[in-house]
Amino acid sequence: MTARRSIRTALLLSLTVLPLTGCVTDKLAAVGQTPALSGIDDPSRDPNYRPVRLPMPEAPVQERQANSLWRAGARAFFKDQRAARVGDIMTVTIQINDRAQMQNNTTRTRDGSDTMGIPNLFGLESSTNNILPNAVDPGSLISASGTSNSTGTGQIQRQEQINLQVAALIVQVLPNGNMVVNGKQEVRVNNEVRELTLTGIIRPEDITSANTISYEKIAEARISYGGRGHITDVQAPRWGQQVLEAISPF
Repeated sequence: MTARRSIRTALLLSLTVLPLTGCVTDKLAAVGQTPALSGIDDPSRDPNYRPVRLPMPEAPVQERQANSLWRAGARAFFKDQRAARVGDIMTVTIQINDRAQMQNNTTRTRDGSDTMGIPNLFGLESSTNNILPNAVDPGSLISASGTSNSTGTGQIQRQEQINLQVAALIVQVLPNGNMVVNGKQEVRVNNEVRELTLTGIIRPEDITSANTISYEKIAEARISYGGRGHITDVQAPRWGQQVLEAISPF
């Protein structure tokens, strides 16, 4: 039994240490190297990519008129230079300046007291001394009291400011004409890579004549701005500390 327990413990430790060993090996292999940039790939081939499917109206039937220079549904007489098809590129302007402040105070107090006795019970109250100690008073058999106090205070102050522009690619055109855009930008400066990713759904009408669109007009927007490299690695807690924080019950 002792040998089996030892083997089981060794296996559990191995399963725990192996992923951590892989992380350490990757870090050691990257010593002296600059963070690698991601390759330019087709977003639709990403394992996490899922085409957007939403309730859509039926596509209208377009009537074609012979010998006509005007096409039904066109936004201008001349060719529109704005992005409209899969593969077209547009510029997304991101100007986020959000502030949030919340403060909550909670105070709760409760007092309770209960007393129960049997002064008279068909004349049998005098025989309680035969069962209970002589010091027991039949008129006050049970007495309970309780006090509870709770005080809570919470405060949140948040401020975010981001001013960026990123070129996004149209990866899907929905049946109602709305378009799914996907953009990614990576910049490496002094061994630190800054990553900006964006995806969402836009309307053709919201694209300006300069082929730009503001981020607040993107539905289901998913915007991520972060980095990786030496500075980010130093700011992150060590994996040992993360493991201890995950398993510590206190």
